[in-house]
Amino acid sequence: MADVIKCERCGHKLPALEKPPFGSALGKRIHEQICEACWKAWVATQNQLINHYGLSTINPEHQQFLIQNMESFLFGKGLQTQIDTSLEGTISH
Repeated sequence: MADVIKCERCGHKLPALEKPPFGSALGKRIHEQICEACWKAWVATQNQLINHYGLSTINPEHQQFLIQNMESFLFGKGLQTQIDTSLEGTISH
């Protein structure tokens, strides 16, 4: 069972991730400071960014873009890219 932490993002005491999401200092920080619910919210946002901007997770520039947005989303550091949802539901095939 995951430890309960006070999440840096939402401020609530909730279960932490079972393990770091990746093996870097940032992954360790996320594991120690971000709850599972906020991490899941980030993953959904990350998928929106990837789809909206046509990103490739193997492209180093795209990886950096996602890391910057992840830090902004989870820790409020820097500017987070906004997805224009004004056209949502208006695109037809």
